[in-house]
Amino acid sequence: MTTVLDVAASSRPGGKTGAAEKLLAAAGALMIERNSLDISLSDIAEKSGVNSALVKYHFGNKDGLLLALLEQNAAAEMRQLAYLLAQPVSPTAKLRLHIAGIVKAYHRCPYMNRLIHYLLHESSPEAADEVSKFFVAPLLDFHRQLLAEGIEAGELRPIDPVFFYTALIGACDHLFAGRYAMSRAAGIGPITEEVCRQYTSFLESMIFKGLLANAASDSGLGFAGLQGLNVG
Repeated sequence: MTTVLDVAASSRPGGKTGAAEKLLAAAGALMIERNSLDISLSDIAEKSGVNSALVKYHFGNKDGLLLALLEQNAAAEMRQLAYLLAQPVSPTAKLRLHIAGIVKAYHRCPYMNRLIHYLLHESSPEAADEVSKFFVAPLLDFHRQLLAEGIEAGELRPIDPVFFYTALIGACDHLFAGRYAMSRAAGIGPITEEVCRQYTSFLESMIFKGLLANAASDSGLGFAGLQGLNVG
């Protein structure tokens, strides 16, 4: 089985040209600005200052560009997961850092989950296979490994990794993807760093009350080895 450590080892920054990097950065910035995947090649070209014909040269088409952008985002996250898994701290501490890291990742790239769903369900079968290979499967494998560590250590009760993945990723995705609907319905403002900190604390409390083998021991459990770590 390919683990998150294997994926991280093979996910090194490629030899993309300056033009390709500008196109990727422009596509990501536009999706964040518009809170939408609905961006055109002309939009990307104008934002990047690069001729749209270079999209075909570097990526084949727009879906190829979007796939490359997601793969770039995923590679960075997989390296963080591999780093986290290797740390000499308790499984509970790793889980806390992971929750915070996922919130940060969605803050940086709020389009991520919608892009995953688009490439899985509305693009080509080849794109769907790639997304499963470099993002979904490694993240699920990380959850399996981390939860298994926690169960073996007696810190966590048995939990289905697929359910955990669905709950955590869904909770993070909706905070950012649904922020405009929430702002209209409840007067919710923009997602700031402080909101991310508050939401991370909320998720930790909610998730740990359901996962800890002894929920009463939640106070400070797993924090002993956190000092000095910075997992984004």
